[in-house]
Amino acid sequence: MPRIVAIQFLTAGKLYDFDAGNLDLAPGDKVVVETERGLGIGTVLRGPAERTEGVPENLAAIRRKATPEDLATQERTRQQEKSAFDFCLKRIVERGMQMKLVRVEYQFDGSKAVFYFTADGRVDFRDLVKDLAHTFHTRIEMRQIGVRDESKMIGGIGICGRELCCSSFLREFQPVSVKMAKEQNLALNPSKISGQCGRLLCCLDYEYETYCCLRKNFPKCGKRVRTPSVSGVIDKINILTGTLTLKLDDNKLCTIRREEILIDDPNAPTPAAAPQPDAGREQRDRRGGNQQQPQSQPPQQREERRQESKSAAPAAEAAGTQEAPKKQDGRRKSRHRKHGHRNKQGDKPDTTPTPKTPGA
Repeated sequence: MPRIVAIQFLTAGKLYDFDAGNLDLAPGDKVVVETERGLGIGTVLRGPAERTEGVPENLAAIRRKATPEDLATQERTRQQEKSAFDFCLKRIVERGMQMKLVRVEYQFDGSKAVFYFTADGRVDFRDLVKDLAHTFHTRIEMRQIGVRDESKMIGGIGICGRELCCSSFLREFQPVSVKMAKEQNLALNPSKISGQCGRLLCCLDYEYETYCCLRKNFPKCGKRVRTPSVSGVIDKINILTGTLTLKLDDNKLCTIRREEILIDDPNAPTPAAAPQPDAGREQRDRRGGNQQQPQSQPPQQREERRQESKSAAPAAEAAGTQEAPKKQDGRRKSRHRKHGHRNKQGDKPDTTPTPKTPGA
């Protein structure tokens, strides 16, 4: 069963798990470990603990505890980082490059140097890398970072008067939105809710859940309430003090406590009634033929109607032989007397007498 320890390489940096093996380690010890970038010196943050579940794959083992020689080598590396920073900054100014150098980090064995910088866009630093490699005779890596990472590396004092959270204890950045500032009734002034990096303060996330839980016990703004003495609409809520500001009917402001609210004001306007269906529209639909279909009739009635229609058919045929068919408007249809066919519209019936044959 592996004995796992948590190690950090920078203050408030990310934690990495390593296999302690048979080493007797305690929090605060310096150790030499093998990383993806090479050898490095880290600080033990949590002591060895046996773990059966969640063991990372390809867990690297700690090589040894840091010796005085290792600590001396680390100090010389820090001096190299300072000289490399000054040289690189001088080259950037000479070449007029649009970039800001933040930090230089050397590997423990000096096999690689990483230069961290910020820039608004892409930067062509090929000539700069050639100058650095020619001067320091090691592998050079240029890495662009964001403004939050810049503040974490440089550090500083926040508007609260304390050291920046990201450079003191905050290991991972959490997403922060303006909604968190609104929920805490903070002024939406960029200079008040922004940190040294120019982004929203990370501390806005600390008390956000607490404010959301406390707000559930308060009525919403714009709701009309009453107390034994006054009645008005809620204009502002102060969750920390437990008070509410009411706007009275005469536009005066009054401060009350949450416990003074009795019930909702019965004089509050009621919501508008739902609109009634348009009667005229229903009549127009009926004239236009959009009537509802009649309900289906029982089978007995359908059979009676069928029998009536069968008995009425012969009577209709007999009546048809006596009367000429009528038009839809009630007038008789005009037929030609001689040939018995219907005249065309606009033609007059033929009234010419038929000539008689001789001897008739």
